[in-house]
Amino acid sequence: MTLQSLQQKRTIPPPRILIYGPHGIGKTTFGSQAPDPVFIPTEDGLGSIQVTSFPVATKYQDVIDAIGVLYTEDHPYKTVVLDSLDWLEALIWTHSAVTPKDGGPASIEGHGYGKGYIIAADRLREVFDGLAALRDTKGMTVILTAHTKVKRFDDPTCEPYDRYTLKLHEKAAALAAEWVDILGFAAQEMTIRREDVGFGKKTARGLAIGGHVLHLARTPAYDAKNRYGLPDVLPLEWAAFATALEQANAPKGE
Repeated sequence: MTLQSLQQKRTIPPPRILIYGPHGIGKTTFGSQAPDPVFIPTEDGLGSIQVTSFPVATKYQDVIDAIGVLYTEDHPYKTVVLDSLDWLEALIWTHSAVTPKDGGPASIEGHGYGKGYIIAADRLREVFDGLAALRDTKGMTVILTAHTKVKRFDDPTCEPYDRYTLKLHEKAAALAAEWVDILGFAAQEMTIRREDVGFGKKTARGLAIGGHVLHLARTPAYDAKNRYGLPDVLPLEWAAFATALEQANAPKGE
């Protein structure tokens, strides 16, 4: 290593994207719109969407094998979509289940003292390592999908409140959120209307006012992030996302 070996390069690798949101919001459709996608499904959620897909994984090893095929064989695919993470987590739990010392059915908690969830996180990390290899050696964009759950959040700066989170164990959720470059919360554009129901009382109703959108900045209501300086909100469409990503990655002055 010498000072003469220093280089200035602007190489932007394909993004690692995690889209989470309620069932039917359009996460799978978003993945299907990406360039030349191939799906690794862990749930039967493709419906009528016409895409190239491996058979639905029924065990953890199926996912590992699918990633291995994409890594070792030549193919035309530019995007790998793992749909979804929470169903993959269930496969990992089954794969990692053991019988408790005091008897009973095998489960992830059979390891005792929360060790099973640490083991499960290591299995998930193996999947991420495989996906990273596809990104680094095959130049593939990685898209992950996940569902949501509402969880109480204890904020030390204010009163506790509920927020949308990934439908994963907290260890897996933290690992996934850290690994990806883009964590997007998919939702319907909504507004709140307060209506008088009589006797001096009012009720709040949520009303849809637009299409499905992708939130890319963290708020108290949900977690989100992006490492590219993208807008806080985009339409939940690959074309809009790709245009914003291209503009964000363009060298200054272009």
